[in-house]
Amino acid sequence: MTGFGLRLPPGLNATLVLVRHGESTWIAEGRFQGRLDPPLSPLGERQAALVGQRLAERDEQTPLPIPPGVPTGIWHSPLARAADTARAIRDRQPSPLPLHAIDGLTEIAQGEWEGVHHAEVSARWTDQLARWRRTPATEHAPGGESLAVAAERVAAALAEIVAALGAAGAAAARPAPDGASDRAAAGYDPVPGYPSPTPPDGAPFEPWAVVVAHDGIFRLALMSLIGIGLERFWSFPFSLCGISVIGLHEGVAALRAHNLSDHLAPLAAEARAAEEARGERRGAL
Repeated sequence: MTGFGLRLPPGLNATLVLVRHGESTWIAEGRFQGRLDPPLSPLGERQAALVGQRLAERDEQTPLPIPPGVPTGIWHSPLARAADTARAIRDRQPSPLPLHAIDGLTEIAQGEWEGVHHAEVSARWTDQLARWRRTPATEHAPGGESLAVAAERVAAALAEIVAALGAAGAAAARPAPDGASDRAAAGYDPVPGYPSPTPPDGAPFEPWAVVVAHDGIFRLALMSLIGIGLERFWSFPFSLCGISVIGLHEGVAALRAHNLSDHLAPLAAEARAAEEARGERRGAL
């Protein structure tokens, strides 16, 4: 059992590739977003194109820890900044892919702070903002959404994606000789660095999915998958158009890569992009 009621099927072998959306116009302006829907900025559009290229050509550069082939699909938040990033990723894939918008992946609602500049929130709601930063499990924006409520819908969205991956894996499975499936499962080693065993005949196909959403949503998703409490919410930031990879094997989720951003190097000369890459930008959800 993982966090927030999410149970991973014990026989599932799959991969989730998490991609935060590109920069929006409100991120560029330093405004809280929440469930409001500003579009990608010009910089965000370029970030989305670059992450799409990185996922499509992942073996032509430094390989990513992602199974071979194309993803089963792309699941995304319905907000424009995520939906447009998802389309940019889809458009670079070698074959058509389905896009699946899920309401449960919408960013955490920020109530009265949505659309307001970070400096104004800091001045008008000084104490509330400090408590939100210090004790996020029990505090939230006035009129906004608690982490406990958001975590439940994120877990439901993850369960929908995991079910689709399980169905894809079952549909692609080939008949295996006696014991081959057991050997295939035993061939997975959670300790990186060792030579990969030669997969036996009939080894199961490993599906993977791209998920495009928001910083707050991915923090909750990661904590749910690996079973970490909500009080650690601020411990797991997600960079704009960074790539994080989570392997799902035999009922256990493992973080295989986090915030990979080498593909954004062509933007490094731009001040905002460089600050983001160095982790110097401190914005809002």
